Amino acid sequence: MLNSKQLIELTGISRATLNNYVALGILPNPVVKAPSGEEGRATRLGYFEDSAADTIKLVQQMKKDGKSMAQIARELGAGSLISDASASAAASGQAKSVQSSVSGQGSPALAPFSSRRPDSMPSISFDGSIDEFPGPAYMVNNNFEVVWWNDLASDAFTKSSSGLPSDLSSRNLFSLLFASGSSKSEDQLKELLNPYIAASKKRLNHQALMKIYSSLDARQLSIMKELYEDVESVGKEAMIHFPGIIGSDDGQDGPFDLYICFYREGIFFTYHPITLDDNYLLNFLSKRNEVINELLTKRMPYLTDVTVMVADVQNSIKICSELPAEEYFQLINHIWQESAPIFRKYYGTYGKHAGDGMVYYFFPQPDCDYKLNAIQCALELQEMMKSITQQWQSRKGWFSDIFLNIGLNEGQEWFGSYHAGGHVEFTVLGETINYASRISDFACDGAVWATKNMLNQILPEQRSKINFGITRTTRNNENVFVTDTYASVGSLIDSDSTQSDKFKDIDAIPVTEIRDIEKQV
Repeated sequence: MLNSKQLIELTGISRATLNNYVALGILPNPVVKAPSGEEGRATRLGYFEDSAADTIKLVQQMKKDGKSMAQIARELGAGSLISDASASAAASGQAKSVQSSVSGQGSPALAPFSSRRPDSMPSISFDGSIDEFPGPAYMVNNNFEVVWWNDLASDAFTKSSSGLPSDLSSRNLFSLLFASGSSKSEDQLKELLNPYIAASKKRLNHQALMKIYSSLDARQLSIMKELYEDVESVGKEAMIHFPGIIGSDDGQDGPFDLYICFYREGIFFTYHPITLDDNYLLNFLSKRNEVINELLTKRMPYLTDVTVMVADVQNSIKICSELPAEEYFQLINHIWQESAPIFRKYYGTYGKHAGDGMVYYFFPQPDCDYKLNAIQCALELQEMMKSITQQWQSRKGWFSDIFLNIGLNEGQEWFGSYHAGGHVEFTVLGETINYASRISDFACDGAVWATKNMLNQILPEQRSKINFGITRTTRNNENVFVTDTYASVGSLIDSDSTQSDKFKDIDAIPVTEIRDIEKQV
């Protein structure tokens, strides 16, 4: 018999190609056993019959003759095991692969996950639901914390009826993977983690990944570091797959594909048996807006740190009265469209639009401060509004300024969604959003105001780069901007003003005006 290393050397194929041939059924699953003699450091190796080399050479010749992988698989007797879609993906290079069971490093690469047997799979189409996926499926946010999962994923991760923990920070993907594979050898763990490390390299640099998982023990961090350096990052494709072998409920192993879909809001993982026709899955996953909408709709509420931005157009009633209705809507749509890429740039999550105002949420990110993201976003919105004002003043020949008044606040709140039909609206519960809204009402002339609580959450070194403070009136009635200071809302409002009652609920909150921030080099 030939072990996997010998087979690769003899035929000149890559390990990824060997994995694909096994996953597609062209080669049988290898016999995994302890190596004999001098066969390297591996504790176990995958062994193939000597005829496997002839099969691979035949495949290579058939490919030269112009045949597709689907045709080759059918002619070699594996046609009933795969779909044209999965074979084409494997052959085209769009399907990325990492070491799986053929590496001989131990048990199947995708264990400990399990799935329903193919003959008990539900009959579903691309109009089905993510809840009906036949294998473990879950979504992680940009911090690689699991925010949605199906029952099979919960069983695979926890092996208990209680399911995944409600605390978001306890649902670190790699922490769960390490825990579920705790009984495995280091080589087996590496096989399990390979696809996830490859996916993480698309979003995170090494420093950010290590920061997220600083709570892991020394051995686990060492494995993560080594894999990050060795594993090749995935490409720019929005969806990739890794073939491999996973166990089933009846104890039998079978070929599965791990599909990974990349969204701005996070990364979606789902396992699918290639013994099924996966055309429906590819069609379903290709409908990116529908998939992410369903994922976000089904995402469980969770407690998280968040910075809330509320922005309102100043004097919107006056502007509305000066413009024809269709032009007023053009103006508001202009503001929303111009602001959208700015929010994306700083990882803002859409909350809702209420009239001519908007709410966005900024969550912790692995490689940047979410509070600074909100501040930088607000200041860029200021500059955007200056440009929009000039365009509309030139267009209308008027002298009205268009301001977007912004309020920022930070807190720890429950984040979830409301949905009716196809509409999804995200929100946080608690005082954080209420205070941000009231501070936005307090702001005027396009100013950005934030709570002292939020600024205090920023490290001193970073806070020193922010130009913030309070405008004070001197004895000579001159206005002087005093930097690095705060004031309560109540002290900034004339007690005789009609506004004093309007802001009574926030009059004790210390706030400050943010005017600029030193650009990061």
